[in-house]
Amino acid sequence: MHDVSPATWQASQFLLDALAEVGPFRTTWLVVPQYHTGIHARNDRNFCALLSGRVACGDELVLHGLTHRDDAPVSSPLQFGKRRFYTSGEGEFAALGEAEALRRLQSGIDWFAAENWPLKGFVAPAWLMSAGTWKALSRTSLSYTTTLGGLHLLNQREAVASQSLVFSSRSAWRRGVSHLFADALARRLERAPVVRLGLHPADAAYPQIVRHWQRLFEHFSARRRSLTKAAYVEEHLARARVQQPARPVAA
Repeated sequence: MHDVSPATWQASQFLLDALAEVGPFRTTWLVVPQYHTGIHARNDRNFCALLSGRVACGDELVLHGLTHRDDAPVSSPLQFGKRRFYTSGEGEFAALGEAEALRRLQSGIDWFAAENWPLKGFVAPAWLMSAGTWKALSRTSLSYTTTLGGLHLLNQREAVASQSLVFSSRSAWRRGVSHLFADALARRLERAPVVRLGLHPADAAYPQIVRHWQRLFEHFSARRRSLTKAAYVEEHLARARVQQPARPVAA
């Protein structure tokens, strides 16, 4: 569940309830500390209690930027198209230098620690990360990040191919294309080792998208187990350890 904040919680809960009609699922909540530079979520104690409740139920909380707004300068027409049009200015970490990226990451990490929430992963808004962001991630305690096309294990410097299935709801034509793309991608992912289903609060405003999500979750839940991202990473690493040959021990 992307873009989780006090401002989007009602829509996020609506989507969660819609999925509960299909069956129980483990959810990874992508939390934005200060969504669109508004009030910091730490000041909303009811919201923090709700997130603590999700952790107690076995869900995962992931850091999803700091503000979810791309406020860095645009240097070319290509960058303008990618960062202002395609992502509507949401790609916060698309052009940050290492120092600023680290500052924003650490701010979120510190908040999670203050709330006593486990934190393993980071997902950049719009999945856009500058070279400086990748360097900053290597200086944190985070163990994984995800992009649109993969799940990246930071300590192992390993990537697992995993295309995220999402809807784009910002315009009628995007919604129309998304329905077709979602079904085509779902067919292509049938034999993939892991399928990532990424919901956004904006999806809740469109009943057709909600029903489409329910069908997709019903389809995949009949064939797969529901895991949080952190749980999948743990299983992946455990399988890798079993497959490695035993190393000699010096005594």
